[in-house]
Amino acid sequence: MDIESPDKLIELLDRHAYLADEGLATAAFLALRMGRPLFLEGEAGVGKTELAKTLAALLDAPLIRLQCYEGLDAAQALYDWDFARQLLHLKAAEAAGVTDVARLEGEIYDRRFLIARPLLKAVETQPSVLLVDEIDRADDEFEAFLLEVLSDFTISIPELGTVKASTPPVVVVTSNRTREVHDALKRRCLYHWLEHPGFDREVAILLRRLPECTETLAAQVARAAERLRRADLVKPPGVAETLDWTEALLTLGAKELDPGRAAATLGAALKYREDVAAVLGNGLLSHE
Repeated sequence: MDIESPDKLIELLDRHAYLADEGLATAAFLALRMGRPLFLEGEAGVGKTELAKTLAALLDAPLIRLQCYEGLDAAQALYDWDFARQLLHLKAAEAAGVTDVARLEGEIYDRRFLIARPLLKAVETQPSVLLVDEIDRADDEFEAFLLEVLSDFTISIPELGTVKASTPPVVVVTSNRTREVHDALKRRCLYHWLEHPGFDREVAILLRRLPECTETLAAQVARAAERLRRADLVKPPGVAETLDWTEALLTLGAKELDPGRAAATLGAALKYREDVAAVLGNGLLSHE
């Protein structure tokens, strides 16, 4: 798909119910045009992962997700051999009386026994969108390895040879900034920091994603979310939590945000007991 400008990308994202501001749309547009990974950093729930999903939808490409975590290594991100199937193949060959060792070795390391993990899938699948989610949770060693893969999208498999992407995937790397990601990886990418949306855009997001929501309820929830983000909370609500909160209220038949229902559904927006207690104790839900 030929996307000729950031404004066009904003329009396409909007068709998929993702409301991007000019800064984010420009960063994403440049990443697409320049063939560079897009590094999105910001608080949890501001729409980083959702952007990758939406890009995959509008590009009509599969989303391949690599969820990062502490201890993630290259083997878990690249590929693995299906040892159970290899063993079954050897037993079947033995039962059939096959004695050619060289032939058997070649057969058990055939491509059909290879389990492709996200990075190999992304290299082999054209087009595709590769989401490297929460890179800040991975170790430094994995960061260095990822940088190497992103440099040329070439993967070496000793038993089979080298796999190189004919068309590199669109890459979105996200971080919640639980730790600093090394400069080397950031330099390889185009960087954008995602803020919580302003009041008007959050209202627009709620109305776009939840068509049954009234403008009054959307405005009241957005105002409440603003107050919660200004409070000293362990984890202020992101857009994802605001959407969940509004959906919970709609499920209860609410047309407006009254203190009683707001308190009863607060668990959709806040995920720490201390935050819930602080909000209820300080009367933050009673403001208009």
